Amino acid sequence: MKNNILTVIALMAISSVADANEFGNPELGEMKAPSCVFCHNPNGTPSQANYPNLNGQNSLYLFNAMKAYQNDERQGAMAELMKAQLQNLTEEDLKDIAAFYSTID
Repeated sequence: MKNNILTVIALMAISSVADANEFGNPELGEMKAPSCVFCHNPNGTPSQANYPNLNGQNSLYLFNAMKAYQNDERQGAMAELMKAQLQNLTEEDLKDIAAFYSTID
């Protein structure tokens, strides 16, 4: 019985870690986002009023937004620039970057 309880606790701990890292590795994301800082600053705050604030944003939202830019699903003045910035990044890269910005307060 004691072993069963320990097994359940271990599985819960592992699943919590997996959920926390669902959208990538924030440390890798910071390393993969050097060009982002020109518009979004190192802390995710916009350098211009019309740029979005990324710090603390939901990681799924950020990931989906970056995918939309890659897939020409977003329009606007900055859409082509964003598409060019994201064109060589993999899904895992985008998840890491999303995880990084979502952890900034």
